[in-house]
Amino acid sequence: TMSWELLLWLLALCVLILPLVQLLRFLRADADLTLLWAEWQGRRPEWELTDMVVWVTGASSGIGEELAFQLSKLGVSLVLSARRVQELERVKRRCLENSSLKEKEILVLPLDLTDTGSHEAATKAVLQEFGKIDILVNNSGRSQRSLVLETNLDVFKELINLNYLGTVSLTKCVLPHMVERKQGKIVTVNSIAGIASVPLSSGYCASKHALRGFFNALQCELINYPGITFCNVYPGPVQSDIVKNALTEEVTKPMKNGIDQSYKMPTSRCVQLMLISMANDLKEVWISDHPVLLGAYVWQYMPTWALWLTSKLGKKRIQNFKDGLDPDLSYILGKTKKD
Repeated sequence: TMSWELLLWLLALCVLILPLVQLLRFLRADADLTLLWAEWQGRRPEWELTDMVVWVTGASSGIGEELAFQLSKLGVSLVLSARRVQELERVKRRCLENSSLKEKEILVLPLDLTDTGSHEAATKAVLQEFGKIDILVNNSGRSQRSLVLETNLDVFKELINLNYLGTVSLTKCVLPHMVERKQGKIVTVNSIAGIASVPLSSGYCASKHALRGFFNALQCELINYPGITFCNVYPGPVQSDIVKNALTEEVTKPMKNGIDQSYKMPTSRCVQLMLISMANDLKEVWISDHPVLLGAYVWQYMPTWALWLTSKLGKKRIQNFKDGLDPDLSYILGKTKKD
C-alpha cells in the first residue's frame, strides 16, 4: 500500500512541477518551444544540409548574408540573389574566405523580385549551373515605417509586389522542378508581424499575413508530395538592414539613418535557429526574444486581448516615431523620449 501511495504522490508532484519547468523554459526562450526542443534533441544542420544546392534571395545583407555565411561552412552549393551585384560579390568573397567552398560552388545571380518576368530565366540559370535546387530560401523583403493616413498607395503596392507577389512568383517557378524530383524545401522568412500586427507597419504586416495564408494553403495542396517540405520562419526584431531600408510615406523617401540595433537579437543566433528549423523540417517557427515572443503567443491564442494591448503600446510606438526615435523601443524596452 505504501508503495502505491508513494507512486501517486510522485505523480502528483510531477503534475505540479512540469508546468513550472515549462514556464521557466518559456521565460528564458528566444524561440518557440518546439524549435528549442529541436535544437536540444533534433537533427543537426551539419548532418542534414550538406551537399545541397541552396538558393538564397535577399543575400546581400542582414539575415540573407548571414545565412549564406553559415551555409557555406556546411559545404552546400550556394546561389546568392539580390539587386546589388557588388554586395553579392562581397558576400561571396566572405563565404569563400571562411569555408572550404570553391569558386564554382557559389553562383552570384542578380535578381529583382518585383520583376516577375525574369524569374523563369533565373530558375533555368540555376538549374543549368547546378542541375537541381534542393532548398529555396525566400528571404527578400522590405519593411515600412509610416502612418496609414500619411502613406501614398504606391507604398502599399510596392510592399505587396515585393514581399508577397515576388515571393509567390519565384516559388511558382521553382516548384515544378521540386515536384518533378518529388523533393525539396521551401523556406520563407516571414515576420512576427505576419502574426502580430503593429502600427506604422500596416502594409508590411499585410504582405506578411498574405504570405502566411499562401504557404499554409500551398502545403495542404502538396500533401501528396511528402518529400517537398515548407518551413515558415517568423523572426522578431533582428540586427539587420530591414529598418534602415524600410519604406516610408513615399516610395522615394528614405528612412533616417543611425538607428540603434544593439538591443535586437544577433543575426547569427537567428540564422542558427533557422538552420535547425530547416534540418528538422519544422513547418512554422517563431524566433524572437521576449516580450515580442510572448506577444506572438498572445496574438495567436487571445487575439482580442492582443489587439487591446497592441493599441495601448501603439501609442508609445507612434510617439517614438514622431519624436524621431526607433519605434521598436516602445515594445522591447518600453522607452519613449521622456525616458
